[in-house]
Amino acid sequence: MGQSAAAPEGGGRGREPLVMAPRIGRRLRDASGATLIEAALVTPLFLLLTFSIVEFGAVFYAYLALENGVSLSTRYGVTGNLMDDPSNPGTPLSRQDSIKTAMKDATPTLTIDDSTFTFSHRTPGPGGGWVGGSGGPNDIERVTINYTWKFFTPLIWPFFPPNGELNLRVDSAMKNESRFE
Repeated sequence: MGQSAAAPEGGGRGREPLVMAPRIGRRLRDASGATLIEAALVTPLFLLLTFSIVEFGAVFYAYLALENGVSLSTRYGVTGNLMDDPSNPGTPLSRQDSIKTAMKDATPTLTIDDSTFTFSHRTPGPGGGWVGGSGGPNDIERVTINYTWKFFTPLIWPFFPPNGELNLRVDSAMKNESRFE
């Protein structure tokens, strides 16, 4: 009892670095949580890559469907034929509505609003510019579609400001037949 433990110089912390050194060394060599940390860092990037591939595949599909549809609708339009109104069989649609219906029939997986269509035509030869409307016999007809694709993956929205949309524009031009039926 006569002896008391005196605190070493430095406020009682003289021996702690020697005791902590093996613990710190063991912690630095321990890799038990490294896999979890690596997974936490890599998984969001992997998901972004995966969803981006799927998303751009869908955009590519939509673009190809629009290209094919506008080509088919223009081919139909140059004949001058008119389709029957689906809601009133036996009643013919206007020429532009017939072309719109042909486009929608050619792209059944896309919802195409009538406001996305633009029709223009010009007379063959030098000097004529594009004029609105579908034109008449022997005119060159152009159908343009401005389709807005909304990305369905929110992770991709910041790359396409302001609201995660991409404008796809397709058009096709052909010469109207000389005789409309």
